[in-house]
Amino acid sequence: MAIPASLKKGLKLPVIAAPMFLVSGPDLVVEACNAGVIGTFPSLNQRTTEGYRDWIHEIKGRLKPDAAAFGVNHIVHPTNPRLMADMMVTVEEQVPLVITSLGAVRDVVEAVHGYGGVVFHDIANIRHARKAAQAGVDGLILVANGAGGHAGVVNPFALVDEVRSFFDGTIILSGCLSTGSDVAAALMMGADFAYMGTRFIATTESGAQGEYKEMIVDAGASDITYTPAVSGIPANFLTPSLVANGIDPKSLPEHKLDMGEEAKAWKTVWSAGQGAGAVHDILPTAQLVARLADEFSQACDKFDKKRL
Repeated sequence: MAIPASLKKGLKLPVIAAPMFLVSGPDLVVEACNAGVIGTFPSLNQRTTEGYRDWIHEIKGRLKPDAAAFGVNHIVHPTNPRLMADMMVTVEEQVPLVITSLGAVRDVVEAVHGYGGVVFHDIANIRHARKAAQAGVDGLILVANGAGGHAGVVNPFALVDEVRSFFDGTIILSGCLSTGSDVAAALMMGADFAYMGTRFIATTESGAQGEYKEMIVDAGASDITYTPAVSGIPANFLTPSLVANGIDPKSLPEHKLDMGEEAKAWKTVWSAGQGAGAVHDILPTAQLVARLADEFSQACDKFDKKRL
């Protein structure tokens, strides 16, 4: 299927700036879209449904005529009391791309398809991929080993190959993608989009604290700890942020730590993927996208020269 026609407008590079909890907001989304990649944000980054609608209006008002599409992430799970209200806003505002997490529900997919929108669903294993495909999603976001946030443990080569054997929709690959050459590699593996989170945290427009951004710049793959202790679901975190919160990464409990609400915990325990080792600076989103595009072009040219 490759890239849906509705998402091709203004797209200069097949990259989605992932929706990151407490990090992605209008500034990052707008700058990403205006630079030619898809910018997204979680609806729950706004405290109310009314605030969520305000953000959509702000984003629409700031996008250039030739900007790429934007998207929103919804947590499709019984523990999200705002899902129905937020979905009503999504349908009314006709958000081009909807990313669903923690549940693939056919009713949600049909509601988005009703106005011509596209639904991508993130998965970390084959069982969830099959369920999402049965729900009729347009694309699957393959959260492979080493990705930031709630990540899986499957090698990306294995995940892409197995999913493609039964799914003919759009494939979006996530996990340690930080450079334009990484984007080229993802496409060579069979993905249609590269899904980048950690690299976009270290931009001037992201909502992350300055110390968070600097910690990513200073980190390498060995500075990432994979644990369910913070949120109850396995995720990758910056080890120095765990230590700073009095958490010993060498003796983590298997259950969720007693840190109050999860949102409060994620404000001080910072997530990142193993691809942090390729992040060396903090720069404006537009400049980052231009760099990624240049690296992507160089990687493609280099591959063409190496082909027999």
